Amino acid sequence: MTTITASAVNKLRQMTGAGMMDCKKALQESNGDMDAAVDVLRKKGAAKAAKRADREAAEGLSIAKASADNTYGIVVEVNCETDFVAKNDDFTAFANSIADYALENKVADKDALLATPWEGKTLGEILVDKTAVIGEKVEVSNYAMVSSEGVAAYNHGANRIGVLVALNSNKEEALAAGRSLAMQIAAMNPIAVDADAVPQEVKDKEFKIGREIAEQEGKPEAMLDKIATGKLQKYFKDNTLMAQAFVMDSSMNVAAFLKTVDADLKVKSFTRFQLGA
Repeated sequence: MTTITASAVNKLRQMTGAGMMDCKKALQESNGDMDAAVDVLRKKGAAKAAKRADREAAEGLSIAKASADNTYGIVVEVNCETDFVAKNDDFTAFANSIADYALENKVADKDALLATPWEGKTLGEILVDKTAVIGEKVEVSNYAMVSSEGVAAYNHGANRIGVLVALNSNKEEALAAGRSLAMQIAAMNPIAVDADAVPQEVKDKEFKIGREIAEQEGKPEAMLDKIATGKLQKYFKDNTLMAQAFVMDSSMNVAAFLKTVDADLKVKSFTRFQLGA
């Protein structure tokens, strides 16, 4: 039997990040062949990752970043299973390196991100390796890239929420307003920019609920539709960005706030990722 030295085990550990005992066993299986031992660890890592595939990974980081010229941005959610791992410096650096790469290379979508060449593999393969080494499921659960005349980014609550806001302007005052609105979106979680952007099925559902509530309260049949319409408008006020009260000045709604910045300033869209949501 080939003698496995401590220096060989340490070298393999430095190469792969795997545990000492796993490295020793891999070298024993490969009769001391370092390259073969790496392959052994990869295969075992894939098996470990497969066993954890159905585990919930609801911790991690949601990272939003805008380009230097503020014409595009990315938001990515990199997940693990526990808050302990999420706060680890190595995990934080890894998640931020993904965000930085995606921003620099304008990666279009999640599939393209996972197929990205990464340290001689793909990012998807690296995530499998990370799962094996860390002992927790590690994944990229959400990713989006947004392009517009102006894009503002905001990260909230130790990167538990990441927000991008697409604007029709990249003037400094517009971007400052966009960052304020990103904070609003993080806090208030609107479902759409305005009532027109709310999906019809959501409008129909809320109207039906409002009508049924009015009926249960014994309101006259002739009044049910009118009452349901009023409840729907209240729903829009609470749940669409433009109609919400502006969190920094509740005397006006968001639409009115935008007019104080620039009468032509518009929010074209927003993207909000929240851990566990």
